[in-house]
This record gives sequence, C-alpha cells and structure tokens, in this order.
Amino acid sequence: MITQTKGQIYLAAQRGISQLSWFRSFHTFNFGSYQDEFRVPFGNLQVLNDDTLAAGKSCIMKLEQNTEVILIPVVGAVEFHNSLGEPGILEAGQLQIFSAENSMNYEITNPYDKELVSFIQLWLKNDNPNFVAGNQEGTIELDTKNQLVPLFSPKDEGLKIQQEAYAYIGKYGGREEGIYKLKNPENGIFVFIIEGAFEVQNRLMESRDGLSLWNPEELEFEALSNDAIILILELSIDRTDL
Repeated sequence: MITQTKGQIYLAAQRGISQLSWFRSFHTFNFGSYQDEFRVPFGNLQVLNDDTLAAGKSCIMKLEQNTEVILIPVVGAVEFHNSLGEPGILEAGQLQIFSAENSMNYEITNPYDKELVSFIQLWLKNDNPNFVAGNQEGTIELDTKNQLVPLFSPKDEGLKIQQEAYAYIGKYGGREEGIYKLKNPENGIFVFIIEGAFEVQNRLMESRDGLSLWNPEELEFEALSNDAIILILELSIDRTDL
C-alpha cells in the first residue's frame, strides 16, 4: 500500500523558459531571469534545465558556487569544454559529471551542420570543504528494460559524486512496475520523466514533469506507455522545511 507523502509536482507546461533564435531552455527550478516563489531548489538540486541548441551554436555557463554539473545528452551529441581544459564529445547514452569550483565555467557546442541537439543539465551545489574539481564520464545502459540503472552515488554505484546523492534511470514497458528504496530515510526524492508517462506515488506524470517528495519510505511507480524513461534522484534535504 502506498503511503501519501508530502510532495510538489512540476508540470512540464508550467516550467520557466529562456529562448533565443538558436537556443531554448526550460527551467524546472528558478534560473536566470525566471524566478517563482514555488520553484525554489530541492535540497542541493539547484538547477534542472531541459535544453535545445541549434546547429553550430554554443552556450557558456558560469558557476557561482562549488557545483557538480551532470550533463545528459538526450538527442544527438554535444561538444564540451570547461575550465579544466578538457574538451570532448558526449553522445546520447552517455553522461558527464563536471565537478566545478566557484567561478569555473563550461561551454556546450552543437557540432552538427544542420541538426538540433537536446540535453539535460543538473546542478548539485556542494558545500563539502574537501571538494575537488574534476571530470568523469560514463555510459547509460538502457538495453535491459524494466530495471533501474545507477548513474552516480557517493560510493560504488555508477560515477562517484562528492556528496550524499544518488541517481538512477530506467526504461520501462507499459504497465511494468518498479520500487525504489531509499538509502537514507532522512533523504528526499526528486523524479523527472524523460520520456513517456508514469504513475508515481499515485500521481500521473508525463514527459518532462518533475516531482519532489520530502519523506517517502520508498518510491513506487508504474509505466503507462512503452519505452518510458524515468530519472530518480535521492538527495539530502533540509528537514526544517518539513
């Protein structure tokens, strides 16, 4: 039986947007000129942007605090370059964690002549006094359906992150169910639907919808469409907000 927990849903259609002729960015949380009292960060998750970049164009991001930037291409490949001087190409099916110190920046470029690219950016602030700048890259294994695949953790699941944060992704067939059990019952959960539709804790969620949950004992979900993709983040949160 699912216990109803305190949460907030972030509908895709109600996200903030920044748009130029060559770049479009949807903001789940406050970002840049988009500011809304109901779109404050969730724990250390400061930014979740869903971006589209035109052929041959670049965008530059500057960090104002120690931040772990997770870059996930969704369609096509992106070229990246950051303050550590380590350029490269990241394709759909891969991810990168750029551990950036305050005032570092990074540039994302669409390397194609004609095609658009789309990618997701997550920013997790990091107040760890022993924070170290660096880059990591990994693959996203979605060939095996109906199970969660680790993306990162502070230990030995996926890439290593420098804080108590866990990320999992999974591709599910219609009517397939899943359960995620928290590593730490004091943590919160943020869910983001990349493709398709799910029912999550008795809440209907569609593509690019988000959901934050403050005190779940576990997370139950069911795919409502074929090849639906769900992203689950377990994050340390401020319990005084409960």
